[in-house]
Amino acid sequence: MLLDNSVAHQEYIEDCEVCCNPIQITVRFQNAEIAEFQAIPIEQ
Repeated sequence: MLLDNSVAHQEYIEDCEVCCNPIQITVRFQNAEIAEFQAIPIEQ
């Protein structure tokens, strides 16, 4: 998974690269480094 640190706070849904199920991604950057990361599966 590639993350873009040009935006300080991001929240989006991405399909898992392994099983193709959707995952809600939340990431926050501080000084271009990851300060918080969450990946929560979305039930189908």
